[in-house]
Amino acid sequence: MNPVVITNSISGSLANRDQCPAIPYTPEEYGAEARRAVDEGAVMIHIHARRPDGTPSYEVEDFRAITEAILAEVDDVIINYSTGAMGVSVEKRITYLRELRPDVAAVNMGSMNYAKYSARRKQFVFSAVFANPFDEIVEFLTAMNELGIKPEHECFDLGHVGSLAPLVDMGVLKTPLHVDCVLGVLGGVPPTARNLAAMADNIPAGSHWGVIGISREQWMLVAAALTLGGSIRVGLEDNFYLPDGEMARSNGDLVARARQMVEAVGRRPATLAEAREILGAPKRVALA
Repeated sequence: MNPVVITNSISGSLANRDQCPAIPYTPEEYGAEARRAVDEGAVMIHIHARRPDGTPSYEVEDFRAITEAILAEVDDVIINYSTGAMGVSVEKRITYLRELRPDVAAVNMGSMNYAKYSARRKQFVFSAVFANPFDEIVEFLTAMNELGIKPEHECFDLGHVGSLAPLVDMGVLKTPLHVDCVLGVLGGVPPTARNLAAMADNIPAGSHWGVIGISREQWMLVAAALTLGGSIRVGLEDNFYLPDGEMARSNGDLVARARQMVEAVGRRPATLAEAREILGAPKRVALA
């Protein structure tokens, strides 16, 4: 039976409690949410740091406090840091990797328009260019190689998947890879099962891959990934709602529903030990 790595994206950097009251802000709240997620089957926690007032942070001390709070609650879980940001230097983002050395760190695999559109207002709510040029990608990957951090390649479009091959050829990437297909961000690939299948077909052979479904299309994409043999990510960064439209009361609610879907298609959640082996992410070293 093909085990499924269930990742919980515990909190993004932009959404707030006016939108979803369950979003954690303080380290203690992150820890409590991680406990709920792990109890329901998550084996990896993806972290965007926040200050206790909820504003996004890229400071070592905030990543450290959140990570320590999570590990105090769950003892062991795969820790995965985001490195995605607009207007924050690569150097600053590498600093918290270097100081804290998570098991896994996500790196965005290409530049893109990044927007949200309101059909009611007939205009973009926001629109920006999310710059991730190759020189910055190589800088991140070189640092991760040096630090023993497993890269997670977040691919928002089919072209981002195609960007993996030259990096493997350069030697800056070592196979097998850990790739996540991100669908549902305007400017990236639209969220359909056929588009996910096309992305999965182009991932280098032997790699582990999963899906990150944004907004309410998440559940359809989870079902597609499970059928195609991939792993899954759910959490309050990506989607606030359960399949029936009810707002989740916690990350645990989302992970529990994802686990039920895993079992319904005849697969099973990976154990923590299995996930570490699948991802090539051995047990982390203690925080400095």
